[in-house]
Amino acid sequence: MVSPDLVNMIAEPVEDLTIKHNQQIQHNHFRKDWQRRVRTHFDQPGRKQRRRNARVTKAAAVAPRPVDKLRPIVRCPTIKYNRRVRAGRGFTLAELKEAGIPRKLAPTIGISVDTRRQNLSVESLTPNVARLKAYRARLILFPRRVGQHKNGDASAEEVKAHHAGTGPARVHRTGAALPISSGLGRDTAYAEVKKSELPTGEEGGAYRRLRTARSDARLVGVREKRAKAKADESAAAKK
Repeated sequence: MVSPDLVNMIAEPVEDLTIKHNQQIQHNHFRKDWQRRVRTHFDQPGRKQRRRNARVTKAAAVAPRPVDKLRPIVRCPTIKYNRRVRAGRGFTLAELKEAGIPRKLAPTIGISVDTRRQNLSVESLTPNVARLKAYRARLILFPRRVGQHKNGDASAEEVKAHHAGTGPARVHRTGAALPISSGLGRDTAYAEVKKSELPTGEEGGAYRRLRTARSDARLVGVREKRAKAKADESAAAKK
């Protein structure tokens, strides 16, 4: 026999299994025609050749000048990266003035200028001034008109030697001729130091000396008061 409880359970209506609450009904999007929108890179070899041809065309257009400009040495920002140096945007006006190069002449002879950057230390000024002077010493500045040499232009002998191929070799990239070392690597790394080469330390330890100096500075008033009281007692005992 079927129990009455089971009969009541069967007679109850089945709960609605639809989605509750205000939830979005999902739609399956399978008709996007993605074959028309997919991005392929089959033109990569052609683009490589195009970029190479553009570099050759630019080098021929600006010849005999280098294809890039002279950039300064700057430090990377933030504590994490400030031990590295890299090429900056341009030289400051103070660096150009220290090197003896007019600010309006610098862009015309392949030197980048940044009027916003400031020199906050001598350490940032000195290497860039030396870099400008080294560049200026190697620069062969052709006169604008043949036979009319102005102040700062190369001499006629230097121009003839360059055209004859007997002068200094032509520089295609300024960054390769005057490279910037990042300041990292094996060349700038610390070498191992033997224990015998270490300097002699403080006798008793530097920590002990610092604690003693701190204690002396903290107790100077107490000790003066104590010495004064002892002197007063000895003076009173003599009377």
